Amino acid sequence: MLQKTKKMTDAGKAHGFKTDFERIFHPKRIAIVGVSADESSGGFGAGMYRAISAMGFEGEIFLVNPKGGMISGLNIFRRIEDIPEQIDFAIIAVTARLVPEALEACRKKGAAGAEILSSGFSELGTKEGRQLDLQLKEIAARGIRVVGPNCFGIYCPKSGLTMLPGPDLSRISGPVAFLAQSGGMAIDFAHAARWMGIRFSKVVSFGNGTDLRETDLLHYLKDDPETQVISMYIEGINDGDTFFREIKAAAGKKPVIVLKGGLSQAGARSVASHTSSMGGSRVIWQSVLKQAGALQVHNKDELAQASMAFALLPQRAFKSISIVGGGGAIGVTACDIAETYGIGVPPFSDDLQARIGDHLPRPGSSALNPVDVANPFVAPPILKEVLLAAAEDEQVELQIIVSLLFHYGTIARMFNKPIAEVVPFRELAEAVRDVVDRTGKPVVAVLPNAKRGLGNMEITQMIAMARQEYIDRDIPVFDELHDAIRAIANVNIYYGGRNHENRQSG
Repeated sequence: MLQKTKKMTDAGKAHGFKTDFERIFHPKRIAIVGVSADESSGGFGAGMYRAISAMGFEGEIFLVNPKGGMISGLNIFRRIEDIPEQIDFAIIAVTARLVPEALEACRKKGAAGAEILSSGFSELGTKEGRQLDLQLKEIAARGIRVVGPNCFGIYCPKSGLTMLPGPDLSRISGPVAFLAQSGGMAIDFAHAARWMGIRFSKVVSFGNGTDLRETDLLHYLKDDPETQVISMYIEGINDGDTFFREIKAAAGKKPVIVLKGGLSQAGARSVASHTSSMGGSRVIWQSVLKQAGALQVHNKDELAQASMAFALLPQRAFKSISIVGGGGAIGVTACDIAETYGIGVPPFSDDLQARIGDHLPRPGSSALNPVDVANPFVAPPILKEVLLAAAEDEQVELQIIVSLLFHYGTIARMFNKPIAEVVPFRELAEAVRDVVDRTGKPVVAVLPNAKRGLGNMEITQMIAMARQEYIDRDIPVFDELHDAIRAIANVNIYYGGRNHENRQSG
């Protein structure tokens, strides 16, 4: 069952003060507690300082360590109390037993919040760990919100905050927020999202969730103007009633996508040792999320793909699609997959087939829908005309173009040229963008790669370059046809039917 403990209310109200999320996510003055002057020490504090500096954080940074000293020309204060004036946010990376004292000092310095990277709390399952957690809760209730402990912290591209070990995350903001109990999941998702074209408003790794956790953050994000999509990785919750209320309220305003960890018996044991949370029954979780209007996904790839689709596609369902690509098997597979997910692939009229067929190479092509363009080397201007014509069908609400660019490797070798000079991927991305702008109907790109061995690294690089061209033009791009159709289906689940009508009228 979903575990229920003490009754919680909206973010900050249980503490008797209003949470200042603006100062937490967009601080002007931060303290990093636990930074050694020995730059070779490799501690979390020094790592966070380097990461935030590399991200280009523009506010003031104050470093704290009882031994004092300097790092990169910046003075290290011996005590938090020695920092001049107030701070907005703190990053604490000291031994667990020293964390409560540090947190209290940060509270007295006026910090709205603090992230605690240190581990050694309730996740250990020991009496000492639970007592330390209790101390943190008591301090938080006096006027400071806590992210963690046992977490990787906050990544906010707009402000330049980053999490461990993330100095190379993007500074480009976007509409997706991601909440995770797992630090590893948070940083891995952030890195994968960068090459996939997902841009974030905020990412929060909240670890044990001693104070701030999924319910408080859902309450905030549902009204956050920078966030249009909320993605989550949850291992366990503390209050089932509050969680249901907050996720239902959030899903009533914007898509909420949930990956639930610990649904198997073995996974539940792992969850308990990871963040001391209770996992819950698979059936109950499925029921709760469905009733709340949230979308449940089943692995990290699906979570990322759904996030991208929600971020880049119009806010509506797509019941019928067209598919353009080379190879009869692609069309057959596409129809099978689409039917599995309840998406139609309607045949074009004879007249439209004839007009599309005029653009296609003969023999071997088919203009029925899916459109088989016969070979992978059809020029972008021709593909553009096919897409423009297919968009004229009123039944078609979205188009998918499958480009087998890896086949250009053979041509590149024949002419002894770099493959990036042979493949017209930039022209193709421009053509697709123009089709979207002219027709008002979205196009999703699929770039499979059957050649991924060591002898084909140049092809892998070219596919990555092609992907980036689509990303730069806000075109969703997937590796496989199944992934694309599944992501569209997830969008349909949220925006389709009666549930969406209720949201719009609510």
